[in-house]
Amino acid sequence: MSAPSGGEVDVHDLVGVGFGPSNLALAVAVSEHNARVGTSGAVRARFVERQREFGWHRGMLIDDATMQVSFLKDLVTLRNPASDFSFLSYLHQRDRLVDFINHKTLFPLRVEFHDYLRWAADRVSPVVDYGHEVVAVEPAAEGTCVDVVVRAAGSAAPVRHRTRNLVIGTGLVPRLPDGVVRTDRVWHTSELLPRIAERAGTAPSRFVVVGAGQSAAEAVAHLHREFPRAEVCAVFSRYGYSPADDSAFANRIFDPEAVGLFHAAPEEVKEMLLRYHGNTNYSVVDTDLIDDLYRRVYREKVLGTARLRLFNVARLAEVVDTGSRVRVTVESSATGATTVLDADALVCSTGYRPMDPGRLLGPAARHCHRDDAGRLVVERDYRVRTGPGLRCGIYLQGGTEHSHGITSSLLSNTAVRVGEILRSLLDRRPARRPYAMAGE
Repeated sequence: MSAPSGGEVDVHDLVGVGFGPSNLALAVAVSEHNARVGTSGAVRARFVERQREFGWHRGMLIDDATMQVSFLKDLVTLRNPASDFSFLSYLHQRDRLVDFINHKTLFPLRVEFHDYLRWAADRVSPVVDYGHEVVAVEPAAEGTCVDVVVRAAGSAAPVRHRTRNLVIGTGLVPRLPDGVVRTDRVWHTSELLPRIAERAGTAPSRFVVVGAGQSAAEAVAHLHREFPRAEVCAVFSRYGYSPADDSAFANRIFDPEAVGLFHAAPEEVKEMLLRYHGNTNYSVVDTDLIDDLYRRVYREKVLGTARLRLFNVARLAEVVDTGSRVRVTVESSATGATTVLDADALVCSTGYRPMDPGRLLGPAARHCHRDDAGRLVVERDYRVRTGPGLRCGIYLQGGTEHSHGITSSLLSNTAVRVGEILRSLLDRRPARRPYAMAGE
């Protein structure tokens, strides 16, 4: 509802910006809370999503790719094992529970987990505005609230949602190598499948994939299988693909208790932990996929038909889109020797960066505290520390690796994180306040 000048303004308990898995999990937590307490204690929430429908990494929903996280770390189970929003409840409704049990795996197909997320999103869809983009966030009501100004796609008239709490879950932004820009022939892996679909019926002769992580290896394997006449060149700075450390003790870095330990630790200890345990998540590949790619390389070497070429200890020296091809110059970091590859496409699997919440917050950002490195100061409950001029709660789902550790943007701790955010919000909520307040 838009805010009429001088009249009453609807006030939400929370507005969530972005509707990926994190804010979806929060919407589920709110739904369960409201069902439990009834209308008198209900949390009034609204979520705004730029996409026209729910979608999560759709460009990498390769049909045989599996999750790297247990299905038990779904939207709810670690917070509420009895929830009917669990992955097991989804399987039961889809009549696949017994089949999944017989499969004897903790790691479902990624397309299946995406369907689970969409199933959950459909159940809370009444509180989500799809196809809406936030154009401004403005302090309101003497700093106790903010107005979230949104605009629907194709509409010129903005709508204001006033809220006592803002939860930012806008996800990550694809990152390309320095100096490289997206074109019709230069892609990020986040758009892999749609880009391939655009070229249906063509006969590409060569792809170049740069990157050493899971997405890069999956892209290499998929392109190599789907285009049996094309050469696939993998470029990475390491000597070879490195396996992810998913051993039991190392995996405890993702435990909920590890978040509190990390948050309370001195800065030098935080840096040490990130350095020690980066190989649980960053630039690493599942061992099974590494073995599969090695078998392909060896088989082709035996047969004398090498289509899968590995450029290790190497980097991109130059990328030129000629219009009909993309010319990629690869330089060996060890010898300095260069190789020029004329390809149909360059696929960059070079990671993501968190979106800077300051850009979204606009004028409200000046009230947010930052540390000596310019990073937002985030309390243990994921609430940004603000000055007295902004008492509205600003919560972050993502962009908190510096304060909360590796689980910042991962599914591993999502269910617990949203429970902590909701509890913080409820503990701070004014008692028995009405949902409308006089306009300024």
